[in-house]
Amino acid sequence: MIDRAMVLAAGLGKRMRPLTDTLPKPLVAVAGKALVDHALDKLSSAGVTQAVVNVHHRADQIEAHLKSRARPRIVISDERGALLDTGGGVVKALPHLGPAPFFHMNSDTLWIEGVTPNLARLAAQFDAARMDILLLLASTAASIGYEGRGDFNMAPDGRLSRRPEREVAPFVYAGAAILAPAIFADAPEGAFSLNRLFDSAAGTGRLYGLRLDGTWMHVGTPEAIKIAERAILESVA
Repeated sequence: MIDRAMVLAAGLGKRMRPLTDTLPKPLVAVAGKALVDHALDKLSSAGVTQAVVNVHHRADQIEAHLKSRARPRIVISDERGALLDTGGGVVKALPHLGPAPFFHMNSDTLWIEGVTPNLARLAAQFDAARMDILLLLASTAASIGYEGRGDFNMAPDGRLSRRPEREVAPFVYAGAAILAPAIFADAPEGAFSLNRLFDSAAGTGRLYGLRLDGTWMHVGTPEAIKIAERAILESVA
C-alpha cells in the first residue's frame, strides 16, 4: 500500500490568466471542485493518508483552503522564498515522504476514470525491483484539450523512451506517477526539473509507463475548463 504522496501546487499558472490574476491555479474550480481537491480526493481514495503540498504563488490562499481537509492529512512544503521546480520541490519535501515509493501528482491533472481507478492501477503495477519511476500516460491523440506532440514511446513491457525531436509520440505524461526516493540521492541542490530524473531512469531502463484507463483532460487555459466540464457531465449522464 502506498500511503504518501507529493502534490505540486506551487506553479504560477500563467496560461490560466485572467483567472490566476487573483487565484492560484490549484484553486481554480472545474465542475464545482478546485483542481487540487480533484487530485487529493483521488489520492485519498487510493489509500493515501498523508500528502505533502508545496506552495509558492498565492500560497496563503492554498494553505487556507487546505485547512478544511481531513483526508488525506496535509503537510505544507513552503517554497515562498524560492520556487524549486518539479524536482527541487520533491527534494525539499522528502523528509515528509519517508523511505518508501510515493505518489507524485500535479495539482492540475484531471481525468475521468475508467473501470478501475488509475492510481490503484498504478500502485498495483509498480515493481521496485524493475522500476525507479512509473508514469501514468494518456493518449496523445485521444486526450481532451491536448495539442502537443506527446512525450514518450512505450515498449511492449512498459519501458519508456523519449519522443525523438520532430516526431509525434503516442503517449503524453498525465501528471501522476510513483517515484522511488532513491532516485533523488544524487539530485542537485536548488531548482531543477523532474524531467532530468525521468531521462536518467530511461537511460538505465528503469522508467516505465502505464496507460490511463479513461479520459485525460489537459486543463491549461480558461477555455479548456469549459471543455473539461462538458466531458465530465457527459461521462455521468
